[in-house]
Amino acid sequence: MDPTQHLILVVDDEADVVDLVCYNLEKEGFKTVHAQDGIVGLDLAKHRRPSAIILDLMLPGMNGLQIFDALKHDSRTRDIPVIMVTAKAETTDKIAGLKAGVDDYITKPFSPKELVLRLKAVLKWRHQPSEAHLESGPFFLDRGQLHCYVDDTLVDLTTTEFKLLAFLVEEEGQVVTRQALFDRVWGKGEAASRTIDTHLMRLREKLGQHASAIKNVRGKGYRYHPDPLAE
Repeated sequence: MDPTQHLILVVDDEADVVDLVCYNLEKEGFKTVHAQDGIVGLDLAKHRRPSAIILDLMLPGMNGLQIFDALKHDSRTRDIPVIMVTAKAETTDKIAGLKAGVDDYITKPFSPKELVLRLKAVLKWRHQPSEAHLESGPFFLDRGQLHCYVDDTLVDLTTTEFKLLAFLVEEEGQVVTRQALFDRVWGKGEAASRTIDTHLMRLREKLGQHASAIKNVRGKGYRYHPDPLAE
């Protein structure tokens, strides 16, 4: 990815944040344009067509979610990836943003280096944005952060547990063999059934009342369905 080919729109009502973000992006080679008002930011997005938008949640005129909704309802801007940056760190705010479809979410204060890395990752997803998040039944998986929400509550999963769940959700309704799980999560090699079964046992314990969404198919592997009774 060549940063010099990308124009990034920064929308934030705090001048020092705008300066900090633009400085670090330009240092990496990105071009930037900015606005400190939501309505101005929306107009810039429509007319400049940036590669990505870094968008504050709390803005005068229109808040970040209202701007995001307007972006997604306009053919000129609906495919522009958005990173929401905000001082609101509550889980419900983050879920609202991610469920609305923002590509990533970072809270203030943040590391400029982390923001640049997040932006580069989002730009890599540009041609496959639907894969950044997975949502099925009570589960919402944020692949960028390796976070799993069950009924809008963050569940503390290990990286391995998250990858196992994400793969099973991708293959909803299909029997996934232990070998396929091993290849996807641990890499090519001989599947260690005990290792896989132990990780899945711990995963199911953490899913609580929704543990039954993952079933052991005797002699074959595992199958995920968000509503086990509907199988």
